[in-house]
Amino acid sequence: MRKHVFTNDEFYHIFNRGVEKRTIFIDKGDFERFIESMDVFNSVLPVGSLYEHAFTKNKLGGRTPKSLVNIICYCLNPNHYHLILKQLVDGGISEFMKRVAGGYTNYFNIRYKRNGVLYQGKFKSEYIKSNEHLLHASAYVNLNNRVHQLQRTQIFSSWGEYSSNQEGGLCKRDVILDQFKNFAEYEEFAKSSLRDILERKELARELSNILLE
Repeated sequence: MRKHVFTNDEFYHIFNRGVEKRTIFIDKGDFERFIESMDVFNSVLPVGSLYEHAFTKNKLGGRTPKSLVNIICYCLNPNHYHLILKQLVDGGISEFMKRVAGGYTNYFNIRYKRNGVLYQGKFKSEYIKSNEHLLHASAYVNLNNRVHQLQRTQIFSSWGEYSSNQEGGLCKRDVILDQFKNFAEYEEFAKSSLRDILERKELARELSNILLE
């Protein structure tokens, strides 16, 4: 049972990894499938599959249905993912993750001819307690590939949306960026926050090694 109940208009850091730490995104197509699912399944209307979505979209006559959540930022790494979500309707986060994670498991198992669970249990969540917490969490998620020192070809995060002036992305980036003069100021903040995170991780690693000696 979770330590908290998801509340409307509050922010949460959502994350999970592959069962037994296995790779869950093998190639570019897998990353893109998960990202497309986050877009398509974020609707209060039922969406049976990505294929069926095309027909539902036509029936709406161009109208956009209400979303379950606001996606603030995300990062997909080969064996795990991070999301920051704001719940908009009752049960929104749970329904969103059921659709996205469940649908992706079905896709992955069919594509790679396997059976069974893909993730290490239910998705994990952390309640974001304050605006300061939100800002630092956004830096951690947006730049999470750097935390794990991944190659550029493995980067599938919302950092590209944040650094772009183009509209119509997946994320509600204004929640973060409106608190800074421009992207350059946010970039400086995010990289500084990341450095602090990495320094704390290194310190924790050193302390662990000392205690084990």
